[in-house]
Amino acid sequence: MAKKEMTSQFKLQAPGGTATPAPPIGPALGQHGVNPGQFIQKFNAMSAHLKGKVIGCLVTVYKDRTFDIELKSPPASVLLKDAVKAEKGSGEPNKNKIGKLTMAQCIAIAKEKGKDLNAFDEAAAGRVIAGTARSMGITIEG
Repeated sequence: MAKKEMTSQFKLQAPGGTATPAPPIGPALGQHGVNPGQFIQKFNAMSAHLKGKVIGCLVTVYKDRTFDIELKSPPASVLLKDAVKAEKGSGEPNKNKIGKLTMAQCIAIAKEKGKDLNAFDEAAAGRVIAGTARSMGITIEG
């Protein structure tokens, strides 16, 4: 089988299992020649187990207007907000704190992110997550 010729590749973030073709997803797909209806059906089927969580995905579009979807893990900020049960990050992270996490919890979040982090071991991945947490106004203990 001959290799398909790729025309474009782009990233999207959408709620898992509940995505709709409304903006911003529909227009982003349309400008790359992807049928939004087909994409939404395929994406929702692939991400049904992560119902409601925001998920990143890499969409590869081919010359014959077919596409492939590669799901990524949810963004670190979404996982951190879930961990401290906050609506959003702090507007002034150096003054207003929104919660506390331990380093062990940061490492657990890093394990959930898995291969999407650029770290060689669990401790380094935990430090990456801890840095994101600090910039959101979450205090790291231990």
